[in-house]
Amino acid sequence: MKINIDLSACTGHGRCYALAPDVFTADDQGHAELIDPSGAVADDLVDQAHSAIANCPEQAITVAN
Repeated sequence: MKINIDLSACTGHGRCYALAPDVFTADDQGHAELIDPSGAVADDLVDQAHSAIANCPEQAITVAN
C-alpha cells in the first residue's frame, strides 16, 4: 500500500499520527508527515494507515493509485 498527504489540506489536527504513530509523524507546526517519505506502508501497518485515512477531518490522506 502507498499513501499520499495533501499538505495544502492538512491543518494539523493530529489524528493521523495519534492513530497511526508508526506511519505518521508531525512537522514543527504539527502538520502530518510520513515516516517513510516514499509513502510506502508496510503490510503490518496497513490497519493503522486505514484508521488515519478514515479519521482525517480534512480528508488530506489518500491511498495512492
